[in-house]
Amino acid sequence: MEQFIKNITEINNTVNSFAWGWFGLILLLGTGLICTVITRCFQITHFSHWWGKTIGSVLKKDTHKKQDKGSVSQFQALCTALAATIGTGNIAGVSAAICIGGPGAVFWMWIAAFLGMMTNFSENVLGIYYRKKNPDGEWSGGAMYYLRDGLGSYEGCAGLGKALAVIFSVFAILASFGIGNMGQINKITLNIESAFFSSLVVPEFLGVSIVNWLIGIALMIVGGFIIIGGLQRIAAFAEKVVPFMACVYVVGALIIVLVNIRNLGPMLLSIFKFAFGPKAVAGGAAGSAIALWLNTMKNGCKRGVFSNEAGLGSSVMVHSNSNVKEPVKQGLWGIFEVFADTIVVCTMTAIVVLSSGAIDLNTGLVVEGTDDATLVARTFGMVFGKPGEWFVAVAVLLFAFTTVMGWSHYGSKAVEYLFGMKGAKIYRFVFVFMMISGAVMTSSLAWDISDTFNGLMMIPNLIGVLALTPVVVKITNNYVARKIKGEDIEPILSNDPDIQREHARLVANGEE
Repeated sequence: MEQFIKNITEINNTVNSFAWGWFGLILLLGTGLICTVITRCFQITHFSHWWGKTIGSVLKKDTHKKQDKGSVSQFQALCTALAATIGTGNIAGVSAAICIGGPGAVFWMWIAAFLGMMTNFSENVLGIYYRKKNPDGEWSGGAMYYLRDGLGSYEGCAGLGKALAVIFSVFAILASFGIGNMGQINKITLNIESAFFSSLVVPEFLGVSIVNWLIGIALMIVGGFIIIGGLQRIAAFAEKVVPFMACVYVVGALIIVLVNIRNLGPMLLSIFKFAFGPKAVAGGAAGSAIALWLNTMKNGCKRGVFSNEAGLGSSVMVHSNSNVKEPVKQGLWGIFEVFADTIVVCTMTAIVVLSSGAIDLNTGLVVEGTDDATLVARTFGMVFGKPGEWFVAVAVLLFAFTTVMGWSHYGSKAVEYLFGMKGAKIYRFVFVFMMISGAVMTSSLAWDISDTFNGLMMIPNLIGVLALTPVVVKITNNYVARKIKGEDIEPILSNDPDIQREHARLVANGEE
């Protein structure tokens, strides 16, 4: 058995280094760069427009209105997507990136986010454009649909499009059980146990602490009530919890920033100063300096992608459920999603980490004895006392739990594509049951394998996005001409002729 596990580990490490190595990162960042160029740096040139149409419209009724039976509001779609993206990566992931790659890793997180805004924009535009209605009257969209109906529409690519759609769906299902379920539940359990029960001696059952079992059962019951209720219940939960948890966490981080305001300048300076490697190697061998710079860049970009998921093709599955008729309108929310997740929340975590004293701002190196897993909690504890550590444990609980809710929808949509509505309903029950496994499992191999599946989702999705960039350009230019330049031309709204006609009529009547 030990040899078998060792072999599986070696195979997984090889595949993981391919999916999340330089090939995967270059493919991801390259796609983001191409999407940025072809849309003429939309995230900058039309900043005021997308800002006004997203967070600037939160108080407008249309943003919260659900027009169709099977849809959710634009704001609910955003919150459900953020529920899945704002997770433990925003806390533990950022801390690990800085400890491994130095303060400069934050700079590369920003670069990945800047390019990722337009990758996410393109995914959402394609998701709305190629989505379909399922037998229950609910919208179904995502990478599998634009791979099958978009890429597959090119001459000689029908088989390739269908094959990549199936491959993406399989990897999405497997990733949903790992990164989207058991991995998050495991993080919740470990943080709660560390914050509230570390000083207690508790009995075990089947070799696992009773505390773990109780936490797992409680999360399974609450999660089951929400997940079995379907997207409408998940979206209603996310709409209430996500804005609250993000705002409270950012406020807590801002207080720490204010307490350490004298060091804010040096902290920000260290991010740019060490973007190309720690200062400690400046006088060393050129090869070592380059290796450290590449390590800084890789860790920053990788953690940024882990956090905002731009390019994985995951969040588009819930954005496609929005009641919006204009593909670009939901694309704008995709831009804001990456901005909120990485530029706001991850940056706040980075400032907290850099203010902890665990990172030498002069050399960019980690102080000996630093534990990146508990660094954020320890820093909050330094300012707020023990309640600060409790706060981080609760934040991890909310962040990770909402991630589970979001990923349950992603996996459900992937199963629906492969096996239909009945398969999706069975999947939800299995997904809920597996939650308790995350609380009691101790092997890291399961998480490592699911991490690999997460990365493997990205490859077919990005192939589809790159192949369909002409469609993204056509739809975006059409929107800009109509909505920004005021030209009177027919809107491009859907690949389906029937949906196109119906939505064009509604847009013409001002119902969009």
